[in-house]
Amino acid sequence: MQLDQPLSDKEFQELDQFLLSDRCAEDGMTMDILHGYLTALVIGPQEVLMAEWLPLVWGSESGQAPAFKNDKERDRIIGLIARFMNEIAITMEVAPKEFEPLYCMHEWEGKQLIDGEAWAWGFCQGMDIRADQWQVIQDSNLAPLMRSIYLLGAEEIEEDEMMLVDDPVKRDRLAIEVEAAIPEIQKFWVPLRKSAVTQVIHDTPKPGRNDDCACGSGKKFKKCCGAESAA
Repeated sequence: MQLDQPLSDKEFQELDQFLLSDRCAEDGMTMDILHGYLTALVIGPQEVLMAEWLPLVWGSESGQAPAFKNDKERDRIIGLIARFMNEIAITMEVAPKEFEPLYCMHEWEGKQLIDGEAWAWGFCQGMDIRADQWQVIQDSNLAPLMRSIYLLGAEEIEEDEMMLVDDPVKRDRLAIEVEAAIPEIQKFWVPLRKSAVTQVIHDTPKPGRNDDCACGSGKKFKKCCGAESAA
């Protein structure tokens, strides 16, 4: 499975159906949430290894991997997620102005409007992994670009801000603002982005090579993220 190959329509549907299936937790990510989440990871201040971000895809409550039928299915689904992420990365590197968030559409009073809340919520989840580092852009002159993401995707907003998101037309406009902001946010982080190698050292012991991998794949550490680290 080549990482540089974008998902075909059939593969997109395959991943979509799996994430919506009963084998994933109720609070697991859907495709639009996942796309926002992966986008934040791709363009953000620091590379994050899969071992850290993958468990949140399965659900924020437990982070436990789904009940895969077998190792082949596990590798297939995780491979599709990796390619989905790489597709975002390639677009942002080659043609950031052409990037399009994976928004849902809905009809309201005879109009087709964008529903960007799920995507923005996913983006915020990705930001939360490195919240302290994301604060740099919040304190910069690009802070206004982050506001539309915050208004659509934050767990809670201030009471006096509710009037900015209290009808579908306003949320549609905010979603359009988010799409326009993403290339600028990516441009901000390009010269500042740090390698995953510089991540802080955790207090938890380093997993043994025969321990289960912490990313939730179900594989041994030496055959999963341990192999990635060795490479």
